[in-house]
Amino acid sequence: MSDRMLAGKVALVTGSGRGLGRGFAEHLARLGCRVGIHGMRETGPAEYGEGTTLTQTALDIAQQFQTQTCRVIGDLTDQQQVQRIVSEVSEQLGPIDILVHNAGGDIAAAGGKPNPNDCVGIKLEDVRAVLDRNLLSTILVCQEVAKGMMPRKTGRILTLSSISAFRGIPNSSIYATAKAGVVEYTRCLAEQLRTYNINVNTLAPGDTRTGRFLGTRKVEESRLATDGTLDRVGMVDEVTRVVEFFAGPLGAFVTGQVLRVDGGSQIWPA
Repeated sequence: MSDRMLAGKVALVTGSGRGLGRGFAEHLARLGCRVGIHGMRETGPAEYGEGTTLTQTALDIAQQFQTQTCRVIGDLTDQQQVQRIVSEVSEQLGPIDILVHNAGGDIAAAGGKPNPNDCVGIKLEDVRAVLDRNLLSTILVCQEVAKGMMPRKTGRILTLSSISAFRGIPNSSIYATAKAGVVEYTRCLAEQLRTYNINVNTLAPGDTRTGRFLGTRKVEESRLATDGTLDRVGMVDEVTRVVEFFAGPLGAFVTGQVLRVDGGSQIWPA
């Protein structure tokens, strides 16, 4: 199979200034895609030491993988901004063939993690912020991109859930609830778009070694191993390279599915 198997395709990766999003964007660029690099803020990549600016990230990816990129900034919980972002990517790179909706996070209305962050104590403004950032943004972005794919009867959509969606947890409970909602919305969208030849799936990562993950919690040294065990924190590329399956020829007849990439930390049906 060609290293540039997706040459000529256009991808939009939301939240791609750093972390998993940047990893998805880099892998799609490596496969030949032209890639829209999205972030909420121009300085987002610098927040956890994974870059400088969103503009520079887009330039670096274009140069490294000899492809075309564009940088787009906007709030994905605002429908008008979502429409603008999709329009800008389509105008600069062409109609979107692949969407990876990676943006999200367990982030409070004022930034940082909600505090308190349990089912009962979490503040109303933080409930709304977490639901909007994760579930509402998924709905708005998928709606807008799907509208462009449906007349062409082709497209691949990959949403991001989390293993948090599949078990009861006392903390980050609204985040878990939102990610469970992402799973169900993905399945509903997949059913609607079957006759349009558009594949819709969701990826549910476990703990992954991003700058934000390492910068916001203490991790046991044993879980930072890089090989020899699956009971560890995953590497970014171990998660992001899975996009090749969903966006490429091998995933042509796969839709409505959930794939956990977590080293087997959850071995039960999703």
